[in-house]
Amino acid sequence: MKDKRTMYIEKLSAQIVEWDVQIERLKEKAQSATAEVRAESNKMISILQLKRDQGAEKLQGIAMATDDEWEDMKEAAEQIWGEFKGLIRDTIKKTG
Repeated sequence: MKDKRTMYIEKLSAQIVEWDVQIERLKEKAQSATAEVRAESNKMISILQLKRDQGAEKLQGIAMATDDEWEDMKEAAEQIWGEFKGLIRDTIKKTG
């Protein structure tokens, strides 16, 4: 049976893959948008990619942390995840 940390790492890994897919969809959509929407989309995509990279760094840290440390790191990872979800939702609203 997998421990809680292993299951959490697998969950976050899958989430990062899903974020990559969402970012790629936004990039494709931006290519066919007006110049104004494309500029806004590209700005938001850059922010999303930065958040995604922060999430990946936290995931790596959790994977390498001791049993005691990883629980503390989980909270910071959850914050990044929440921020990404809010950003992606806002980006989709703005870019239609």
